[in-house]
Amino acid sequence: MLCVRQNVSEQVIKPGGGLTHLDGRLEKRSSGLLQLWKKKRCVLTEDGLRLQSSKELRFERMVTVDCVEYKRGLVYFTVVMATGKEIDFRCPQDGTAWNAEIALALVRYKNLQAIQTGRNRHLSSAETLEPQITTMVRVIYKLHFSI
Repeated sequence: MLCVRQNVSEQVIKPGGGLTHLDGRLEKRSSGLLQLWKKKRCVLTEDGLRLQSSKELRFERMVTVDCVEYKRGLVYFTVVMATGKEIDFRCPQDGTAWNAEIALALVRYKNLQAIQTGRNRHLSSAETLEPQITTMVRVIYKLHFSI
């Protein structure tokens, strides 16, 4: 099984899974009253950020990744979901720039969705025009050869 270390950002395909961009540890702030930081194993895939607790933050529901601050050798950042929910993370400043990797993967995902939407619109408009073009070609052919 191929695996990506925390400080390496190359892409590999894991058995039974999709393309993995990054695999390592992040700290997530709990949503409880005390808001403690808990270490989580995270896997960044082409579809989103998967946490060890089987929870997945999918790009289709993600709005943005905000970098909050750099403090005491740590990078604090927030993943903002479409529902308005904000999920706070932190990671070592000298290791993998998880916030940048997640933001880039999110942009890549959104761009791919926009391209697919554009293709679908183009194909549906071409299908709508095809009968009209065929009719026009027949009319022109008849006019040209009927003389």
